[in-house]
Order: sequence, then structure tokens, then C-alpha cells
Amino acid sequence: MAKIPNINQMIQMAQSMAQEVQEKKNALDVEGNAGGGMVQVHMNGHKAITSLRIAPEVVDPEDVEMLQDLIIAAVNDAQAKVDSEIENQMGGMGIPGIPGGLPF
Repeated sequence: MAKIPNINQMIQMAQSMAQEVQEKKNALDVEGNAGGGMVQVHMNGHKAITSLRIAPEVVDPEDVEMLQDLIIAAVNDAQAKVDSEIENQMGGMGIPGIPGGLPF
């Protein structure tokens, strides 16, 4: 029969895993794009935008709404990539009983 770890060991293991997740999120950098790369957003694993690039040719004072839509699309693309990357990394940690898609 397998030996069940005591509660202190389980807490230490959970803390270690949580620290590993935070380190991976801190190191993560994804790029979201819209308009064929005309708008680029870089985002870290905490979903904070770290940079935004807008090509001058998409800045049209007569069509601000298009630029707004491109920015939103690029941010959404980056967020989806962060979610996917975090889910991929968490899947490799082998945490039993924890479903994927947690809101990190």
C-alpha cells in the first residue's frame, strides 16, 4: 500500500508548485496581433500589457473605430495565447484533481 504524505509535505509541495507557476508566468511573454501585424501587443503571464505597437499607416483620424477594433483584437489574441500557454505549462506539472482552464 502506498504511503500517504503528511499534511506538511502536501503544503510544501503545493507551495513549491505555486512558486513554479508564478515564475513561469513572470517569464512568459506572448505577442498578439491584429490587422496582419499592423497592431502588436506584448503581454506577460499575468495578462499585463508590456508593449503596444501601432503601425502609422493604420492611424486614420477619419476612422478611429477601426483602430480601436484592431487594438481590442490584438489584446484578445494575446490573452488567448497567455491562457493557452499557462494551460500547457500547468498540464505538465501533474497536479492531480485540478481541472484545466483555471483563471490565472
